[in-house]
Formats: sequence, C-alpha cells, structure tokens
Amino acid sequence: MKTISDIEDLRRIAARRVPRMFYDFVDSGSWTEQTYQLNQTSFKEILLRQRVGRSIDGRSLKSKMLGVDVSMPVAIAPIGLAGMVHADGEILAAKAAVAAGVRYTLSTLSIASLEDIQRATDAPFWFQLYVMRDKQFLLSLIDRAKAAGCDALILTLDLSVLGNRFKDAKNGLSTPPKLTISSLSNMLTKPKWCMGMLRTHRRNLGNIIGHAKGVGDVHSLSGWIGQQLNPALSWKDIEWIKARWGGKLVVKGLLDAEDAQTAVLAGADAIIVSNHGGRQLDGAPASVAVLPEIVDKVGRATEVWIDGGIRSGQDVLKAIALGARGALIGRAHLWGLGAYGEEGVKLALELIRKELDLTMAFCGHTDINSVDRSVLMERTIPRTDYCVA
Repeated sequence: MKTISDIEDLRRIAARRVPRMFYDFVDSGSWTEQTYQLNQTSFKEILLRQRVGRSIDGRSLKSKMLGVDVSMPVAIAPIGLAGMVHADGEILAAKAAVAAGVRYTLSTLSIASLEDIQRATDAPFWFQLYVMRDKQFLLSLIDRAKAAGCDALILTLDLSVLGNRFKDAKNGLSTPPKLTISSLSNMLTKPKWCMGMLRTHRRNLGNIIGHAKGVGDVHSLSGWIGQQLNPALSWKDIEWIKARWGGKLVVKGLLDAEDAQTAVLAGADAIIVSNHGGRQLDGAPASVAVLPEIVDKVGRATEVWIDGGIRSGQDVLKAIALGARGALIGRAHLWGLGAYGEEGVKLALELIRKELDLTMAFCGHTDINSVDRSVLMERTIPRTDYCVA
C-alpha cells in the first residue's frame, strides 16, 4: 500500500480502480454540482482558533451518538450501491466500522442485505429507510431491520423525487445499470474490480430482490424501482413508521430550521442536517452553512448530526464546534473502499481520527465533548440570519 496522507489520496486511487460508472456515481452531484462543491468549500472557509500554553495531554475523542458509546463522534453514512464500488463493499465497510468503534449505516438500496451485515459483523448497526409506495414491503423492511439487530432507523425525507444527475444519465447508471460497449470496456480496464465481482454473488439490491412482491430477479427490478419514489411522503408518515419501528428514529435530509422543529415534534430522536451530498436540489446551501441555525433552534431538544462535504478530521471538529453531536462520512469512506477494500475504509477512519485529535490539540482542548464555537474564528462562522424566520 502506498503512503496515504489524506482522504484525497484515497480518492485518486479509487478513481483508477473503480469503473467510471460507479466512481462517477460517488463523485458527482446534481445539475451544475454547485451544492456538491459548496459542501466542501464552506468547511474550508471556517477558520480555526489556535491556542497555546495549555496542557493537551490525555486527550479523548470518545463520545456518544444516540446514547451509544463511540470512539469518536463519527459514523458511516448510508450510501446506495456501495457494493458496486468494491465487491461486498457494505460488508467490508461495516467490518471496518466495528473495528474502529464507530457505527455503520446500511442503505435501503444496498447490494448486501440486512441479513448479510448481521451475519458478517454480529454487531449492532443502523439502517436507512426510504419511504416507498409499496407499504407492505416497507413494513416488512422495518421488521427485517429489527430482526437484524439494528438499533436505530434513519428515515430519509429528501428523495420524494430524484435530482437530475447528469453523470449518472450519461454513464447509463440505472437499476439495473444499462451496460454499453463503452462502460463494459471501461470495466475491463479494472481487473481487480472485475475479479472481485466474479468471486461474489452479491451484485444486485439485496434488500429488495426476493423480498418485494413480484421482484424475483434483476429483470423485474427496474419496473418496480421506477414506481417506488413517493411524492406523497409527509410528516404524518413519521408517526406510523416510528410506531411500527418502536426504537430510536433519526430523520435525515433537513436544511431548514422550521423543518427541524417539525421533526422534533414528530418524535425524531436525532436529525441529520444534509443536502443528500449535493445530489438532490442543486443551488441549496451547504450543510454546514445552515448547521448553526438548526442547532440554535433544536439542539437542546434533540441530537443534531451532519453529513455533506466532510473530508477530514478538521471538518469534523468544525461541525462539532458548531453544535453537531455527530458527523457522518459518505464519500470519504467509499474512496477508501474503492482504493483498498476493508483496509481502505479502516485507513479513511484512522486518517479522520488522527486529524481530529491533532486539530483538537492545536485548538487547546483535550475532550471532544468540551469543544464549542470558541475554537473557531468568529468572523468565519456561518451566519444564521439569512433564512426566513
């Protein structure tokens, strides 16, 4: 393995090893990709306040997310089709998360199934749920998540319609993928990826095929998926979903303080400030840009987490300083997965851990739970007065 200094090193290696169709699925946003880029640049605009002359011995990153002890306030975000970035990708990432002492989140649209993760890790994990039109399938999915030992359900609210993702359309990425001569030729230039895919039997959506009515194989999957986006999804759905689930419920996809308040009233145990990685509404603000206002509105009533644009431990520290109780990484762990499989995800998490610890030390703190806005240069903290009251 080459010397890896940061997440960007992993991204460059993944770009060489993962077929273009699936690499672009990860490293892209919707429309002009303005929001996707803002997620990263907005973190860079926030400056840290260096402190000296303080003892920084005995530092600790240990924290809690939803009452669960974690080695640092970081979790792996749910990403669909992760098992196409690397064979058995979700299983490998879940194992890496367990080894690192953080939580893994499985997507509804994963290649490995809930049961696959349960068998492979024998440890609790979180499950992300899309509210589909097929209510019977939805109910069975919730019950399967319970049976698999998931101890939190993450409900995504910002995918009632699909964002216009140009790269996916150009590459023929659909469910199932539309393979062309160009895409097949590109896959053949990635021999390690091809060998991995030949060795595994997991190449389709494991949570859906064989579980949804009338979906017994990949040929029947496409029509079913196309009918499942649910534009009728509303806050009322949270009530019956939480009642059926009966456990901790996290609501994901919030960028508005008023929506955050509604989520709390609906019974959310935590909320995730997220713009879907810039893959839905292009022109929306960066997640970190609206984080302070949402924390000010609901941070005392519920846990506030964030995803979108986190590429380093410094980004995590900035999010925690702005009031987030946890940060979820999506692309950062997928680049590690695409580069080196399970070891790559472990490496991505370790890079973030070391950066977080070192940056916290430079800012004069020894306990991640004591970090607040005082570690940031005040003039660079995102404004909270531009949103509609």
